Amino acid sequence: MVYRLNLFQHNSYKYMWLVTINCSTDAWKQSSAAFLALVDKYQGTCASSKKTPKGDRTMEYKIEDVADAEALTDECQNLAGFTAEFASL
Repeated sequence: MVYRLNLFQHNSYKYMWLVTINCSTDAWKQSSAAFLALVDKYQGTCASSKKTPKGDRTMEYKIEDVADAEALTDECQNLAGFTAEFASL
């Protein structure tokens, strides 16, 4: 009897998504608590968080589930002064 390992099964590969979120200093002051609560809803890892000398922020989160990446992107854009986008890694 011969057994074959199917390396191309539907769930055999995991893709990682990078969600990049930007906001101004004022937006962070007004909505940081809401943003942090929002991010806690999703299983992801903070890849980086940077603050510019002017106080603007850029945060990057690695997320495995594309639906979660899309949802986080959409919800972040609902916060005043926040922009977000995602791409595959």
